[in-house]
Amino acid sequence: MKIIADFHIHSKYSRATSPQTDLENLDKWAKLKGIKVLGTGDFTHPLWFQELKEKLEPVEPGLFKLKNSDSDVRFILTVEISNIYSKAGRVRKIHNVIFSPSFEVAEKINTQLGWIGNLKSDGRPILGLDSKELLKIVLDASDKCLVVPAHIWTPWFSLFGSRSGFDSIEECFEDYSKYIYAVETGLSSDPAMNWRLSALDNIALISNSDAHSPQKIGREANVFDTELDYFSIIEAIKNKDPQRFLYTIEFYPQEGKYHYDGHRNCGISCSPQESKKYNNICPVCGKPLTIGVLNRVEELADRPEGFRPEGSIPFKSLIPLKEIIAEALGLGSETKEVDTEYNNLIKQFESEFNVLLHVSRQDLETVVLPEIAEGIIRAREGKVYIEPGYDGVYGKIRIFSKGEKRELSKQKTLF
Repeated sequence: MKIIADFHIHSKYSRATSPQTDLENLDKWAKLKGIKVLGTGDFTHPLWFQELKEKLEPVEPGLFKLKNSDSDVRFILTVEISNIYSKAGRVRKIHNVIFSPSFEVAEKINTQLGWIGNLKSDGRPILGLDSKELLKIVLDASDKCLVVPAHIWTPWFSLFGSRSGFDSIEECFEDYSKYIYAVETGLSSDPAMNWRLSALDNIALISNSDAHSPQKIGREANVFDTELDYFSIIEAIKNKDPQRFLYTIEFYPQEGKYHYDGHRNCGISCSPQESKKYNNICPVCGKPLTIGVLNRVEELADRPEGFRPEGSIPFKSLIPLKEIIAEALGLGSETKEVDTEYNNLIKQFESEFNVLLHVSRQDLETVVLPEIAEGIIRAREGKVYIEPGYDGVYGKIRIFSKGEKRELSKQKTLF
């Protein structure tokens, strides 16, 4: 069956997350988005783990649903760990996502990690533990677990990060690299950028939201055609099987907070070519620029832009539906008018992903204003204007040029 999955999220027990990020709200928003399988996030946090055990019940192998509910949303046990440690004379800061097939296995992992650091302090615990040693602990708990380096290009906390990462998977995980079957591309990169590294040819590229609130789940996701169970999904990832792992759903990478180089305090945003002219130094304050994802990809790539390796899993770039409606109406994405149009579309067409991916222009125009329908189709076709993000500042994606929305409305009136 077709399954849309978002594995990497956070609970209300992680820093800088919405207090609304509980299981009931996650279940509700997964239905609205059209997500079938959602990561629990944060299973190492004692209070969240207790909630998970109290409120979820097993259904299919390795998957869970809300108790006393007829919801068809399934949860999969996941957590992100922040590994901060010294290796080869440098401080490394790597985030890794763990998948567990059961509460029993998750409990084993929690026990081991609880001896190393304080799991109560944050839903995403910070541990002074080498990533390789984390992988060993997880696989000792069960060889059915999966460890995935998170948002691998983010400058500050990732496998290939310009500030605290490595230049290869082998440098990080050494002889345990053979157990890394997938990496997470993150919001600031897409598969096409990762295809430029031949070292990733046999590694699956997955995409997840890393959401800190229920409304943000599904901004990136994975689409499978498998049995609805943990083991079938994990095998599709491990085998990088294009018959079962169909495609990923992507943020436009330029919208990510670290796509370009830059210096937020000085308002400086640079392409890799511009940074090179400045010797990676901010022209305003003279301090080093934060080197972004695009530049770091250029540094490690051994292939030209546009190269696509054989057997690669395809992807589709989308814009969240509320953002499209907001731009079409010229309003903020959290306004009542935007909510009304959003809920109307969901009521008519079942889910946000169905609207964004499948509903025809003709059907859309029977329900919403022509400029909203046009915005959805343009986002689907990649006809957008882009201002890249840099140094923690989100990029801006525009669908319309000035005056276009008024012209569309006028045309509709004429007809």
